[in-house]
Amino acid sequence: MRVSLIITTYNRPEALSLVLKSVVSQSKLPYEVIIADDGSEQQTKNCIDFFKESSDFNLIHSWQEDKGFRVSMSRNKAITKSSGDYIVLIDGDMVLHDKFLEDHSKNAELGFFVQGARVLLNQDKTNKAVLRNKIKFSFFSNGLSNRLNAIHSNFLANLFLKKKKDIVGIKACNLGFYRKDCIKVNGFNNDIIGWGREDSEFIVRLINSGINRKNIHFNLIQYHLWHPTFSRNYLKKNQLILDKSIQKKLIYCNNGINQFL
Repeated sequence: MRVSLIITTYNRPEALSLVLKSVVSQSKLPYEVIIADDGSEQQTKNCIDFFKESSDFNLIHSWQEDKGFRVSMSRNKAITKSSGDYIVLIDGDMVLHDKFLEDHSKNAELGFFVQGARVLLNQDKTNKAVLRNKIKFSFFSNGLSNRLNAIHSNFLANLFLKKKKDIVGIKACNLGFYRKDCIKVNGFNNDIIGWGREDSEFIVRLINSGINRKNIHFNLIQYHLWHPTFSRNYLKKNQLILDKSIQKKLIYCNNGINQFL
């Protein structure tokens, strides 16, 4: 199975550099990496170009003009540039455990999408990680929240695996799905702009189409670098779009990935 890793980013090259360094260190390398760039400046391109020259996988820079927070559109454009069978989505501030992609590959299952968890680094821990170019963390590291999510255990992952149909705790920063399932529901909804609900709305349509959820803990480990809270200015508008998809049991959005295929 060919895994396409898609990483969202916006003007945070120091974090993206750590993330790409953690990708290079994976026990199972991706078939390709696509950076879904929502309008970053030259420093981000420089970071990507550096890893293009030094990495053993195809690295694609998918850039769009900076017109505000448009992560749905950015992800859709990146997915259209992918050629793998399976998509793993992360954010550009998620440093990966070295078995992250191996775990996603072994947990992929037809008829399901996979939702993983994350460990949170505080501001001081994040600053030190960036300064020291550090990508290795563990359960015992200081400056962590959600510390249990740092435990890697195949036994516990199998024991606590849950298959269900809900959107509680959905986060596209650690999400895996088959590319064909994404295309079937027309990807992310481009009408959702600003922070919030674009991931949940996409998942609602996946579930309505018959693709159910696998919730994984103790595998798929990632460490979330601290950042300030995003603006919630568009949250009410985005919530209305999500509510409509739930109430009308929508499978397909009109303004989605088809705009770029």
